[in-house]
Amino acid sequence: MSEIIKVGVVGAGTMGAGIASVICVKNDVVLVDVSEEQLKKAIGNVEKTLAKWAEKGIISGELASESRTRLTVSTTMDPLADVDMVIESVPEDMDIKKAVFRKLAAVVKSSTIVASNTSGLNISEMASLLENPSRVLGVHFFNPVPVMKLVEVIRAESTDPVIFRAAHDWILGLGKDPVEVREYPGFVVNRILIPMINEAAWTLADGVASASDIDKAMKLGANHPIGPLSLADMIGVDVCLSIMRNLEATLPAGRKYEPAPALTDLVAAGKLGRKTGEGFFKY
Repeated sequence: MSEIIKVGVVGAGTMGAGIASVICVKNDVVLVDVSEEQLKKAIGNVEKTLAKWAEKGIISGELASESRTRLTVSTTMDPLADVDMVIESVPEDMDIKKAVFRKLAAVVKSSTIVASNTSGLNISEMASLLENPSRVLGVHFFNPVPVMKLVEVIRAESTDPVIFRAAHDWILGLGKDPVEVREYPGFVVNRILIPMINEAAWTLADGVASASDIDKAMKLGANHPIGPLSLADMIGVDVCLSIMRNLEATLPAGRKYEPAPALTDLVAAGKLGRKTGEGFFKY
């Protein structure tokens, strides 16, 4: 596996621009979008991020300037012909993502790692559009990308372990903190988070409490830094709904309120958590 030196990012929205900001500190990156206006906006966002990091002392002013020179933009995919890795970061719609993958299949090298910044869609379905699906995986960054440390690195059934490790280690080199995830609806974060947000929305609809009190309850009672409804607004209510619909369509029915086997097994074994010295973890 050759070193990842040049990276492409397809989609210059909030996520794509954020990803490009992080990458250009370490790598040459070409940001692709069909809209020149969106690319101009993305460049401005990258420059603001780099300037903020320099102001806070996270990087030097010299490195901020160097990083900016490593970023190029394009309205066509032609410059992706020589990238070592490309990250698709277009809207969370399978048809749109598959259209991008079809175009990538005709442009990138046979050795190029192809990754999707999807929050929960099926990566294997996208990978099937490439001649060599073993080089495809998921790299789910979180918004705002320059701030959030987590990246879910998702292994599809066909992903080559060498490719997976190369992408994982490269993400570590970006200063991010990756978790290894097997492909499954919602992955880790959204499988847990989005149903919680959905339940908060049901709690509001049932008139149990106001939106502000629901958020306050979870912040003060569950020690969450932000309430679930405020978080939904930050993520995008449309994005939350899309992920919830995907979970509904792909996860087994009837499991929403059924106690998980891990809970019943632990209780049966007397492993009740901190008070007994062991639960899901040992104390």
